Amino acid sequence: MNILNTEKQEMAIAALVEGSSIRSVERMTGIHRDTIMRLLVRVGDSCQKIMDSTMRGLTCKNIEVDEIWSFVGKKQRHIGKDDDPSRVGDFYTFVALDSDTKLIPAYRVGKRDLPTAQAFMDDLASRLKNRVQLSSDKLAAYVEAVESGFGSEVDYGQIVKSYEAEPIGSGRYSPPRVVSVLKEYIVGCPDWKKICTSYVERSNLTMRMQIRRFTRLTNAFSKKLENLKAAVALHFAHYNFVRIHGKLRVTPAMEAGITNHLWSIRDLISN
Repeated sequence: MNILNTEKQEMAIAALVEGSSIRSVERMTGIHRDTIMRLLVRVGDSCQKIMDSTMRGLTCKNIEVDEIWSFVGKKQRHIGKDDDPSRVGDFYTFVALDSDTKLIPAYRVGKRDLPTAQAFMDDLASRLKNRVQLSSDKLAAYVEAVESGFGSEVDYGQIVKSYEAEPIGSGRYSPPRVVSVLKEYIVGCPDWKKICTSYVERSNLTMRMQIRRFTRLTNAFSKKLENLKAAVALHFAHYNFVRIHGKLRVTPAMEAGITNHLWSIRDLISN
């Protein structure tokens, strides 16, 4: 059996985390797409374990949460009676971000519903060792999910941004303008000025730029749920440990004190 050497593995993973598609990586590296996909799933599983083991006992102070859309197999409106809705259709990645260190301490891939939101908040709460200020949008599931995960031991506020109507014509792909911002206290005593989701929304843009299957208006999408989860795990491990943040000049994991050195892609592959 042929074993892909480490240099080839690094080359393929480096291209994937920069937003290249599976077929693009195949053309650039000469590695068959099926081999690239198996590598992605293996390294993604490893990255998920890295995230799970290292993101513990965190002292984050200000956490922003949001969710970003993608789909598996087909979009929700195309699901038929013979499809398993738990395996195909619209999926959302729930993301938590520490606005101070830019660390991603927790994430969850699933449907945009209460069970996924609860699992996400339970997981996030288990990784923190102090009271935090939490900010989210007005997704209805968040209130019950936060109560499930944190109880009253959190300062939680919501923010709602209203955007202008999508223009018709050549301007329809331009970012819409924010026309109003409303904030609301939910639990505890959150700092009004720090009720914000701007950083995690910017993180969503990074995901769309660096995970090809999240890129809008293309033919890139996940054909299997396992592939989506692997790509997301790889992205967040690379973001936290390998990619130097432009403003911080170090990785988020270094800024948060989780590690004292810069990781490499080889570290993600070999773990």
